[in-house]
Amino acid sequence: MVSTTIQLLRLGGCLAVFGVGQSAIAFEEQPVVAEIAPATPVLETPHNPAESGLADCPQAFEFVESCTVSFETALPAVSAVTPETLALDPEAVAPTLDLDPAVIEGSPTLQRWLEEVPDVADEIRHRPSFRTRLRVGYAQFPSTGQIGGFGAAVEDVFVPGTGLAASVDYSRSWNGQRESYGGEARYYLLPLGGYFNLAPTVGYRSLSTPAYQTDGLDVGLRLMLVPSRGGGADLALSQRWVAPGSENEVGITSLAIGYAVTRQLRLGTDFQRQNSRFGQDSRVGLSLELLL
Repeated sequence: MVSTTIQLLRLGGCLAVFGVGQSAIAFEEQPVVAEIAPATPVLETPHNPAESGLADCPQAFEFVESCTVSFETALPAVSAVTPETLALDPEAVAPTLDLDPAVIEGSPTLQRWLEEVPDVADEIRHRPSFRTRLRVGYAQFPSTGQIGGFGAAVEDVFVPGTGLAASVDYSRSWNGQRESYGGEARYYLLPLGGYFNLAPTVGYRSLSTPAYQTDGLDVGLRLMLVPSRGGGADLALSQRWVAPGSENEVGITSLAIGYAVTRQLRLGTDFQRQNSRFGQDSRVGLSLELLL
């Protein structure tokens, strides 16, 4: 409870006195002088003109009012709840956030935010929006009599805190006429948490077809589109050259698409076309991917 006493006087033109709390300020008309009166208690009673010095004023004055104004503010009670207690006890979180505890238990993102508010800007720069993937599946080679085969790969194993990643892959037809294997390093140039990224690649690759065999330096460029961050869905388009500048140079264009069916598993498809002076070859794959 806070009380403030306010005194107002209407003057006939020569003197004004205001009483607020425990201080008073007096102003005289001629000459212009401001005097600050010593701090004295202001009583909640009608003002006495003789005590204030108004009796010396030749003009008449009218006493208006002396009143007490009271202010009362009631602050709502706030309970102290720490992020640690919220994270450890979903039952305590639910009333606070008005959520079913089952919703919190089923949301890793919400649980992580309750434990500690993340640095979103830092995550966008350093945490990849696409995850490391282990891929195995069926491969078909349309340009080689529609023969079937298999393929396996590990994609985008990152060096922590950097845009540098490594990948290896292997594919082979059942009859052994088609074979491809190799590894490459990729350096993603843009913030890893974005929906778009670009990476130059360099590595080694060996190719074998009924028409030719070649191996050597593998250089290229890889484009990543990530419509759903965290591994939900992504598309990778790459162009690379094996043994560039030699008579056995082979250009390889690849398109890979992945779509998650659970938190850890995805279905993937890939299309690949090889171009060389000896001919053109193709491969189509359907795979199951494990998100690591």
